[in-house]
Amino acid sequence: MTRSRARARAAKAWAGRIAAPTAPAVERFTGSLPVDRRLYPHDIAGSVAHVRALVRARLLTRREGARLERGLGAVRRELDAGRFRFLPSDEDIHMAIERRLVQLLGPLGGKLHTGRSRNDQVALDLRLWLRAECDALDGAVRRLQQALVALATRHRGAIMPGYTHLQRAQPILLAHHLLAYREMLARDRGRFRDCRARADELPLGAGALAGAG
Repeated sequence: MTRSRARARAAKAWAGRIAAPTAPAVERFTGSLPVDRRLYPHDIAGSVAHVRALVRARLLTRREGARLERGLGAVRRELDAGRFRFLPSDEDIHMAIERRLVQLLGPLGGKLHTGRSRNDQVALDLRLWLRAECDALDGAVRRLQQALVALATRHRGAIMPGYTHLQRAQPILLAHHLLAYREMLARDRGRFRDCRARADELPLGAGALAGAG
């Protein structure tokens, strides 16, 4: 193997047959860190679960599993505190975390990816992120509903004009008008829950093509 090819391989996970470094313009175009760095809590949580599965399958010793979990915890703390140093070679958050783990643990860090495809990993991270976002949005909408109910209760006797086609049609209660929005939001919450249920599936094991077995 030539020295330039070795350097390219060291910098990129996919660079096995690439001898020259990637052009800077291509690096900027293909890098996804500005978008996917927010996935880091889910990427690390998925990796911790994967480590435990590897220990159960006896592909890692218990000691190796414990060291990997501690290393992932250290990386998580760096990211939480804003102390994590990203490198130009970090194409995405997945590679950045793995690169840092290898820095901390040496060759053991490379064992984390045993039996797992990048495709699996990205699909899992996105599903975990989507599930968490659905929970956050559902909670925010629920609080808005509670505020509408409180406002309707406070003004239960207030009368306002009801409009049809931009013209006053008949008197209605302000409380009823507010509670109509509460019901609309209930339907929105149902959509968030449906989205969460669809995201709540485990993609690990599919591999890059035909499974990990």
